[in-house]
Formats: sequence, structure tokens, C-alpha cells
Amino acid sequence: MSQRKSVNGRPSGTDGSDFSYRMVVDSRYTKVAEGKSRLGSLILTQGFIQFIGAVVLYLSTFEGGGVPDRLSVSSSVVFFISLLVGELGRKRSRVNLLKLYLFGSAVAALISIVCLLKSGESVKVMKDLSTWQSSKFELFKIAAVLLGMLVQIYATSVATSLIHNMAPPKRA
Repeated sequence: MSQRKSVNGRPSGTDGSDFSYRMVVDSRYTKVAEGKSRLGSLILTQGFIQFIGAVVLYLSTFEGGGVPDRLSVSSSVVFFISLLVGELGRKRSRVNLLKLYLFGSAVAALISIVCLLKSGESVKVMKDLSTWQSSKFELFKIAAVLLGMLVQIYATSVATSLIHNMAPPKRA
């Protein structure tokens, strides 16, 4: 049986004809790779939404001439920190960091909802949408929080699935 000559420095015998003898990758590992990819795009999306929310917070404070709401600022800071922790956990496959990301981002999302409900102007805009032109920043805040919550729910399910697939298989 003659072996094929190597092409472009490729070792002999690796032309793909031995595929039936190769080991099959466990589906759990492919799920982890897909989950990490999905979570990466979700973390990027969450970061973009939070950045837009922070810009709107800054512009509304600048326009109003007042001091920014401490609760809103703390929510943004906690969210950005949890996104960094989530990205580290995703890249390094650290379950504890992913759990910390889940906790931090959930707390920050709840704080942002409380800030939205605490703001009298936001509640007015939610009750009467005919006044939306006079308070565009409040409308952007509401949209950012609602969109952020939708992405947060999906990111929580993806991260939970990723954590489950990263765990070693249970022995029977």
C-alpha cells in the first residue's frame, strides 16, 4: 500500500481519508462552544445597551442641570462590572465567574427597573404617551431598560445552559 506524498508540508496520512477511525467529540463540548459564542454576542449587546443608557443618563442630567441619580449610576457601574466578569468567565470557562455575572447583571437590571419606576417623569410618560415629544430622554430610558431586560432574560438562559454544559458529567 503506497502512501500519498505530502503536499505543502502536510504530514502523510492526514488527507482526511482516516475520518472513520477518529474519535467523535462529545455533544456537550460543541454545546459549550456554541453557548460561549452566543453569550459573547449577548454580552456585547448588553454592553451596547448599557452604554446607550449611560449616554442618555448623562445627557438628561446635563440638560436638566442637576445631579445624576445615584441609583441609576450605581446600576450602570454594577452592570458594566458584571459584564466584564461575565466576559472573563466566558473566555476562561470559569463557572464561578459566570455565576457572579448572572447575579450581578440580575441585580443591576432590577435596580434599573426600580430607578425607572421611582422616577416620576418616567411613570408619567408610561401612563400618557402623548407627552413623549417633551421628554424624549425618558422615552429612551424606558426603551433601554425594557430592551435590556429582554436581552437579560435571554442571556440568563444561555449562561445557565452554558454552566450546566461546562459541569463534568455525572457518574451513574
